[in-house]
Amino acid sequence: MKALVYTRGANLPALLASRIAIIDGAMGTMIQRHKLVEADFRGTRWTEHGKDLKGNNDLLVLTRPDVIQGIHAAYLEAGADIIETNTFGATSIAQEDYGLGHIAREMNVAAAQLARAACDAASTPGHPRYVAGALGPTPRTASISPDVNDPGARNVSFDELKAAYREQAEGLLAGGCDLFLVETIFDTLNAKAAIFALDELMEDTGERLPVIISGTVTDASGRILSGQTVAAFWHSVRHARPLAVGLNCALGAALMRPYIEELSKVAADTYISCYPNAGLPNPMSETGFDETPPVTGGLMAEFAKSGFLNIAGGCCGTTPEHIAAIRQQVSAYRPRTRQDPLFCGLMAA
Repeated sequence: MKALVYTRGANLPALLASRIAIIDGAMGTMIQRHKLVEADFRGTRWTEHGKDLKGNNDLLVLTRPDVIQGIHAAYLEAGADIIETNTFGATSIAQEDYGLGHIAREMNVAAAQLARAACDAASTPGHPRYVAGALGPTPRTASISPDVNDPGARNVSFDELKAAYREQAEGLLAGGCDLFLVETIFDTLNAKAAIFALDELMEDTGERLPVIISGTVTDASGRILSGQTVAAFWHSVRHARPLAVGLNCALGAALMRPYIEELSKVAADTYISCYPNAGLPNPMSETGFDETPPVTGGLMAEFAKSGFLNIAGGCCGTTPEHIAAIRQQVSAYRPRTRQDPLFCGLMAA
């Protein structure tokens, strides 16, 4: 199988082979620390907008870029190699809930530019930093009915999802991202729409960026919400030839362990990423989750010691303190060794 030649992020495969790379932690958790109010989300441009905007965290790249840039800088100072753009919900489909679907591309360009500036400021010749253009799952799903009385009902089509993801990816590319991250996948068909959009964009532009695909196991069933096991999920997306595949969100590291172990085994010919929540929700905690940085760092170190990881980081409830602890504790271990894709293809045949 011919190796992919990347026009951006070309050094990432070598990084993942040489040590466990660190991706950043939660954006929403950090935004909550700023205790922003409606006016922060509206800025001066949307003072008369007809819908409430508080909670539309993606919009802050336009109305409070200082907050987002500061969060990026904090994660970089904690040792993150990869910074995600603040674009989890920056598709036209998700933004329609706020009446802002028409500015989705603008939001993605601005978000990528903010992350790019932060990474460029923190990068050194010996420690480059990378911008991951984040594509979230959207609030609509192509595989699951929104109406319990009509299993065949759908509120979005594959083509609509593909178009929204294409627009998002165009913005992220224009803003300067180094790789694409299709994350928090609860519906594999949604992910396929994103993958299709990315492939189409890269074919049209001549750019080739690494792609990381990260699913979400929602509970102890070991399945994503649309019903696939971890192994089935991998076999559904492996045609995209991602640089890495992994799991994030929904579960803390302790509960995620059997699923990341399974993925590490079945996805032998790609790298593995893992960025779990900081344990279980805990409203009494400062971050809303129950794990302290040393606890999360220790759990991720156990994953690293077991040979599961190439990329480690955090999702909901994690902070720069968690990322610093993860970086410090996993640094004692070698990254997981990826098998040759040709060998894996022969074995599968």
